[in-house]
Amino acid sequence: MELNLKKITIAGVGLIGGSFALALRSAGVKAELVGIGRDPDVMQQALELGIVDRVAENAADAYSGADLILIAAPVAQTSVILSQILPFLGPDTVITDVGSTKADGVAAARLVMGERIGQFVPAHPIAGRELNGPAAAISDLYAGKKLVITALPENPKASVSLVEDLWKICGAQIHFLTPEAHDAVFASVSHLPHLLAYALVDEVSQRENADILFQYAASGFRDFTRIAGSSPEMWRDIAMANRDALLHELDAYIANVSATRTALAERDADSLLRTFSRAQSARQRWIEAIEAAEKDRHAAV
Repeated sequence: MELNLKKITIAGVGLIGGSFALALRSAGVKAELVGIGRDPDVMQQALELGIVDRVAENAADAYSGADLILIAAPVAQTSVILSQILPFLGPDTVITDVGSTKADGVAAARLVMGERIGQFVPAHPIAGRELNGPAAAISDLYAGKKLVITALPENPKASVSLVEDLWKICGAQIHFLTPEAHDAVFASVSHLPHLLAYALVDEVSQRENADILFQYAASGFRDFTRIAGSSPEMWRDIAMANRDALLHELDAYIANVSATRTALAERDADSLLRTFSRAQSARQRWIEAIEAAEKDRHAAV
């Protein structure tokens, strides 16, 4: 896929932004990859690892003349970064992001960009690792993974197509949702699991016998809590940004846990078995659907 791009700027060259850059470079994209970020040491590491071609000295250097700008920073920084971009934003430059919440990012973009909102194409790659920083970036992070574009009515088709094409180059499978639908879905299947994993590890760690508990924690605890190794700052911002939807999901989960506790307290083994069986069957159907989709993807290649 040939793209006539001369300069791509990545604001935040950590796991997500760094993996985007590595994927593009691995696919043969010739555009200059320019990085900019808050921490000079992190940016120097990204440069030394060959993730970006150079590190911008300032906002003007980073954003002037860019064909595409990727915001790969915590969602709470979206408004600040857009404000830094705007004075140097070319008329044909496309801005996109990787935020795990979309409605708040769109609201911030509308407030900052005004009539230029059409240049902002929101997106969210459904991929990650429990590691952070440039050293965690890998070129195949997005291969076979979903990428959700929450396009806006003001977005030109060409701008949406550019974002779609770049993520396809990274190996992602493109999906489309509205910002509101996106946030409702991911509150359930992503944001709530992260909240629960963090809460469990935090609760266990504060017990008097925490050392003994962690000593005997094995694969079940490790698998359940793997995502608690993710960036606390990023997930704090996600939780606050998607607060209403996450509270709704948390209330539903608490009600289910409460019912399960009641069954256990009342020695209602049949009720527990029904809950466990429904969950097992639902998970198995989900896994089978994933495996079938993966098989179809390989067959189409």
